[in-house]
Amino acid sequence: MTHANTQVILGFDFGMKYIGVACGQTITNSASPVACIRAVDGIPDWEEIVGLINKWRPTILIVGNPLNMDDTPQDITFCAKKFANRLQQKFKLPVTMVDERLSTWEAKQQILQGQNNPTNKQLAQINSESAAILVTQWLNDQ
Repeated sequence: MTHANTQVILGFDFGMKYIGVACGQTITNSASPVACIRAVDGIPDWEEIVGLINKWRPTILIVGNPLNMDDTPQDITFCAKKFANRLQQKFKLPVTMVDERLSTWEAKQQILQGQNNPTNKQLAQINSESAAILVTQWLNDQ
């Protein structure tokens, strides 16, 4: 049974080929990687996302906002915002964009530990770990 004020957060690290997914909650203020969804030109298999929404029952969705280091948008910024808008339209849940600068870099440091050529499994882990970093960041900012 969850506490009445508990928030369950499902976070997405958007990418054109892969979308990392993590789940977190406010009781422990922590997040864990849960999936890496393949995307084709930024379009995910929406049924996979429906399955994750049904499984984790989030109260809020987080999407990484990919900005340049100087706060300017990049091409993928607009794609991530479009993805966030689609999530909100499809699931009628609050969606928040979170600054994702350096989250992928941090995830790579944790998973690769100095390796240069990641395996496909490690790439999936990097994407979902990056999503966990985003959710943790959001939790820490609350």
